[in-house]
Amino acid sequence: MATKNPTKIEMRDLLQAGAHFGHQTRFWNPKMGPYIFGARNKIHIINLEHTVKAFNEALTYVNGLAAKKNKVLFVGTKRAASGVIREQAARAGMPYVDHRWLGGMLTNWKTLRQSINRLKELEKQAEDGTFAKLTKREALERTRDMEKLERSLGGIKDMGGLPDAIFVVDVDHEAIAIKEAKNLGIPVIGIVDTNSNPDNVDYIIPANDDAIRAVTLYVTSMADAIIAGKEYAQTQAGGKAEQEAPAATEEAPAEAKTEEAATPAE
Repeated sequence: MATKNPTKIEMRDLLQAGAHFGHQTRFWNPKMGPYIFGARNKIHIINLEHTVKAFNEALTYVNGLAAKKNKVLFVGTKRAASGVIREQAARAGMPYVDHRWLGGMLTNWKTLRQSINRLKELEKQAEDGTFAKLTKREALERTRDMEKLERSLGGIKDMGGLPDAIFVVDVDHEAIAIKEAKNLGIPVIGIVDTNSNPDNVDYIIPANDDAIRAVTLYVTSMADAIIAGKEYAQTQAGGKAEQEAPAATEEAPAEAKTEEAATPAE
């Protein structure tokens, strides 16, 4: 039997990844006080009981979104996050921003879409041989334009519209993205460290946002939950199709009998 959300995160996974290590106590944000267990060697220790509960609630949420064919935008532009954000979002078939958040990516989507169309047009020209017909200088200029647009917009070029939620690694670093999402009423799921501001984050996941191993765990788990949601939806659709097929088969003999009755005996 298919389960809708088999993805769960465990306390030991978070401990092994170092998710409980916050920042130096002198850099803390008092708003994160409720999520802090204590301090060790002047480093805040995050209470992972809060993290496990919050993370699994977030996983269930994105799983449900994926089952409804909704979109979750992955955002992580700092060095510790960009690579895994790109890799795991692509694996889950979700849009992502891994290079730099351009102001207006959400709030000015209609205008941004023009740049996306330009990127797609340049990609088409590169494939159909148009570049080869240009002078070397013109071809080089268009190639550079295409690469620049791909770096900034490649992860969202197939998004097709505003996302239904955004998942952010390091809410302070991606403050502009969060502000735009809140202005549009788009739910925000965020990894929030002890030095960060949890305001405007709908699903607060208190955890270390710098350790590469920890960030990889968060992003991979999100992708797994989304993939599971998509697979669940496909299973449900397949089961429905199988139920409808026998019904159509059962009607066939009845139609045959009607035809026999209508045919006069020779």
